[in-house]
Amino acid sequence: MIEELKDEQLISKVGGRFKLSALIQKRLVYLNKGARSFIESAENKKDKLNIVIQEILQDKIYLDMDGNVQERHSSPVDMVFDEEFRGGV
Repeated sequence: MIEELKDEQLISKVGGRFKLSALIQKRLVYLNKGARSFIESAENKKDKLNIVIQEILQDKIYLDMDGNVQERHSSPVDMVFDEEFRGGV
């Protein structure tokens, strides 16, 4: 088991175990369909679960009020790209 999943801080950051599970599952679907990762990770590029956990720990993704995975945007260009990608998913 990945040690980060046992961390209460991670669970609290997302809002509970259920939300953490939902966020991980939904983000994995996006990654498996070809979405880009929001982190720079030279190691474990094929370990998508680890990528999702790192995205959560680095505050790159979250669940919105409707239960959808959202990216914390750093620039308006990222928002346009993200919306274009979602239209194709």
